[in-house]
Amino acid sequence: MKNTLALYASAPHPCNYLPGEEAITVFADPRTPASRRLYSQLVDHGFRRSGEHIYRPGCRDCTACVAVRVPVAQFQPNRTQRRIWRRNQDLEIIRVPVARNSEHFALYQRYLTARHPGGGMDNPDPANYMSFFASGEIDTTLIEFRHEEELLAVAVTDYLPQGLSAVYTFFDPTLEHRARSLGVYAILWQIEEAKRLGLPFVYLGYWIEKSPKMSYKSRYRPLEGYRDRKWGVL
Repeated sequence: MKNTLALYASAPHPCNYLPGEEAITVFADPRTPASRRLYSQLVDHGFRRSGEHIYRPGCRDCTACVAVRVPVAQFQPNRTQRRIWRRNQDLEIIRVPVARNSEHFALYQRYLTARHPGGGMDNPDPANYMSFFASGEIDTTLIEFRHEEELLAVAVTDYLPQGLSAVYTFFDPTLEHRARSLGVYAILWQIEEAKRLGLPFVYLGYWIEKSPKMSYKSRYRPLEGYRDRKWGVL
């Protein structure tokens, strides 16, 4: 990048993924507008987005968090992923802009209550919900997955010049809808969407081998990781 961008490190805090570990987060200067061009450059250097904040891990003694992406032209779904893809072909896909939506928020509440009980995320309010997904100048789309008009899942997706960034997906947590593996299907759909648009990558955030919450990303093959300031196949 030609222009200088200031980076700031947080104070050490408990790691959300590895018990007993401390984490440090590096943030891009929030006074610098998070344009689509700037964000796309930072994504290719291992950064992620949460609302208007662009960040990456900056831990001194740990490199467990690895930014990963799927090269969509080479992606080969496994047998389970092919079955999940076929199982969900009856869903209607609708693209909508980021905006206050009571139906989305109700689904988000149900998802957090079931998936993150007592973790500080399970009692969101509408303002926090919007600040989590809002992106200013970044091209963000909410992908709805519906069955007979019922909302089953929403995938928050950033559209970048070099690919799609899977920001967050939330879905109906009931047993019936979990049988659809909606989280897996949302990633498979984003891979197919990137192919349709001629974009080379889908960015999946951070892979952490020893974290059950984050290790699942290694099931999408081939998978590239950002290590030592370069991308390579994991």
